[in-house]
Amino acid sequence: MRKRIMLFTLFTLVMVLIAGCGTSNSSQQNTSSPSSSSSGADNNETSGDTGINSKDIEKLRISFVPSKDPEDIITATDPLKDLLKNQLATEGFNVGEISIDVGTTYEAVGEALTAGTTDIGFVPGGTYALYDDGADVILTATRAGLSNDSELAKDWNDNKPTEPTTDQATYYRSLFIAGPSAKGQALAEKVNNGENLTWEDVNDANWAVMSTSSSAGYIYPTLWLQENLNKSITDLAHVVTSDSYGSSFARLAAEQVDVVVAFADARRDYNEQWTNEFSRPGSIWDETNVIAVTDGIYNDTISVSKNSPIMTDDLKKALQNAFISIAQTEEGKKVIAVYSHEGYQVAQSSDYDAERKAQDIIREMKN
Repeated sequence: MRKRIMLFTLFTLVMVLIAGCGTSNSSQQNTSSPSSSSSGADNNETSGDTGINSKDIEKLRISFVPSKDPEDIITATDPLKDLLKNQLATEGFNVGEISIDVGTTYEAVGEALTAGTTDIGFVPGGTYALYDDGADVILTATRAGLSNDSELAKDWNDNKPTEPTTDQATYYRSLFIAGPSAKGQALAEKVNNGENLTWEDVNDANWAVMSTSSSAGYIYPTLWLQENLNKSITDLAHVVTSDSYGSSFARLAAEQVDVVVAFADARRDYNEQWTNEFSRPGSIWDETNVIAVTDGIYNDTISVSKNSPIMTDDLKKALQNAFISIAQTEEGKKVIAVYSHEGYQVAQSSDYDAERKAQDIIREMKN
């Protein structure tokens, strides 16, 4: 009887061991299977589609200031959507949709950044400085240097046309540009004869300016008027505010205004439109002259909203890397050329301290 019990017990142990070995072998075979879930996960992580380090953003919103015709900006920047998506993917961010719009004014973009209703703004330094409570600057644009960089208006007229150089510049100037009207030509003749403009000269002219936060279209021209004539744009008797530089040059060509204020290479941008769309008989270089030149203006910014729900330090860094990389591609260069940008460098808030001082001066003048 005891022998039977011992044999039964031994048989049971042997069967348990055999079953255990079978389970172990089966488990090892499943683990090494080519169709295993582990291998699929590795593939996903490598591709960057669903990797553990990726971050999903449903929508990224970009706003541009209306320094040119809004339709032209929208058309030129449309390829940025795919370019930025692809670059952000390499930084670990998967973006579902990118929207692009053009603000009705410079201030509208600054307000959108402050409110968090847009995530990224392409704005001038003056606009950033005015709205830095709600915006962080992440990049400064670089642009081609120009063949003219004189502080004397006559030098710009003696050396026309203005051409780009191979040097990259981190600042630009604003120019007072007189048009083909009788008053515009009279102002240009006085400057080209080496005479100084008087308050009566400029106050008698019709002016086209940009919104109050535009560095080249308002702030720095105001500073020039204050430093040279102890006056400001608000003191001028005949001023119209344009919604874009294109509108300003259209008015200049139609002789509706005598003087426009614009960034230094603006005439290069509107050279073809001057004769084609604006129907002028001569070239923009023959029919316009510089009558005043401002101090240097630190370049435009790419700024981000402090109040955007998606804006993190990691995303800011990724955006810096992405835009710098995009600007180094041929397709990217075409996109950012709409603003005369040629590249970007990492920026810090203190770069725009001069803009803040300019804003303070203008606020004091208004009071």
